[in-house]
Amino acid sequence: MLVQDAVDQAQKRVGLSDKQPPLPADSLLELWNMAVADSRDRPAFTCLGQTLSYAEVDQLSRRVASYFQRRLKLQAGDRIAIQLPNLIQYPIVVVAAWKLGLIIVNTNPMYTVRELVHQFTDANVKAVVVLDQFYDTLTEALPQTAIEHVVVTRPIDLLPQPKRAVLAGLMKLTGKRPPLPKGDWIPFSELLSAGSNYSGHRASLDDVCALQYTGGTTGASKGVMLTQGSIMSNIAQSLDVLTVVDEPIKYCTTIAPLPIYHIYAYSLCMGLMPATRGHAVLIPNPRDLPGFVRAIKNFKFEIFVGLNSLFVGLLQNKDFLKLDFSRLRMTLSGGMALMDSVANDWQKATGCVVSEGYGMTESSPVISMNPSGFEKIGYAGIPIAGTQIKVVNEEGVEQEVGGIGELCVRGRQVMEGYWQRPEQTSEVLVDGWLHTGDIVSVDEDGYIKIVDRLKDMIIVSGFNVYPNELEQALTLHPDVAQCAAIGVADDKAGEVVKMFVVRTNPKLTAEQVIDYCKAQMAGYKVPKFVEFRDELPMTNVGKVLRKDLKAEEQAKVA
Repeated sequence: MLVQDAVDQAQKRVGLSDKQPPLPADSLLELWNMAVADSRDRPAFTCLGQTLSYAEVDQLSRRVASYFQRRLKLQAGDRIAIQLPNLIQYPIVVVAAWKLGLIIVNTNPMYTVRELVHQFTDANVKAVVVLDQFYDTLTEALPQTAIEHVVVTRPIDLLPQPKRAVLAGLMKLTGKRPPLPKGDWIPFSELLSAGSNYSGHRASLDDVCALQYTGGTTGASKGVMLTQGSIMSNIAQSLDVLTVVDEPIKYCTTIAPLPIYHIYAYSLCMGLMPATRGHAVLIPNPRDLPGFVRAIKNFKFEIFVGLNSLFVGLLQNKDFLKLDFSRLRMTLSGGMALMDSVANDWQKATGCVVSEGYGMTESSPVISMNPSGFEKIGYAGIPIAGTQIKVVNEEGVEQEVGGIGELCVRGRQVMEGYWQRPEQTSEVLVDGWLHTGDIVSVDEDGYIKIVDRLKDMIIVSGFNVYPNELEQALTLHPDVAQCAAIGVADDKAGEVVKMFVVRTNPKLTAEQVIDYCKAQMAGYKVPKFVEFRDELPMTNVGKVLRKDLKAEEQAKVA
């Protein structure tokens, strides 16, 4: 059976459309305006104990849009970078950009000078909004860019008086508030002092509205051109899956700890939230687990969005396990592989099944999801409406159900291409198909199983070894918190497996790890080397950076 035949049957079985659903609006701004019109007084975003309604966020965004246009002379098509963690300032700037037709460049606030210079020069960014604590790094990058305007904000800038003044004083006394930087910059508060007069921009579905940079794991980071049409199509597709439930998901409160600068959270907070008139509780620093739990303990939330590493940390927090999960209806996981053991532990602790999904920046981002009530643990779900897939081997031959190969995707959510990189675009967009670089299999029920990234595959004596499979097996060991597998050079086998392990029991030995693996997997998959670490290198969204581990090993050899 062909893979797409299994998918068609799966979509029909669970009540999903096999066609692209109609768009909820003709642009992201129109979608936002619809939410403001009929839900103006409903909560839109909460952060740092402050909740703003749809109308309040919109009014603030009007002032920002006015300042951008009248004072900074920004015009439709100009690129504006947002270098912030999850603060309410983020959606305010995003909506302001939509109102003017600016192209948003979402930027990791933790980027180094080198990374900032590359992204800002590649996108020819004209203005940037940055958090005060990251301003010093930005100033080192500025001389190498064409940036004309820098807006600096503090976490407390939107809090009402006298709360803002009290918190500012406490932060100064405790040393937690860095002194305001010196330099040629604009305080965020000045943006809010402007009027709300501006000339709006009417977007078309073909307009590029975001340059979303890839992680740069296979060379220089590339700007993915996402259009109004690709993002709106993906919102419609995701809504089609999320509405396959007994109760409507309108007006739900969602815990949103993943950074908005990541496409997964950006689409959720700035797309699905207004589409469902939802309320997003933003978490600026999810690594501060005690602070995270304090921020959400008073909410009865219906939706929780996270990923594997975050779930692991929360399940080890006693205060989190005491929270009220009575209204939790949906837990969404994406961004990295979800370990089966973690999914099972989450369900036991919260009473909610984790619905794993799969996507990538180049697909705006969702490709597949587990529909509520039809979850299959360990699988990334079935392709969403209007999405065709095929699985091809190294020779490009299409595989049938059960076969392993690279996943290729076709649908309206696929990117326009890479910014100013036609050659690299043509390498991944072939005859209308997006080649994902992910190795998968699709079962007879139409569910996608992510095997691994093509670039992370280890070849041991001619046999393909997939790190995800090894990591899934080893994390079942009671003394292993996290692990990561890479391939290292070997004279005989070409490559052998090296496993990096974060252990919960300091008495766990390398020999015990290897013996455990021997009982769980074929001999050629068993790690030849084991190295214990206190922690593994990770991205801000919790993905283990195997490339960093590989680079360390290569440096040792060199």
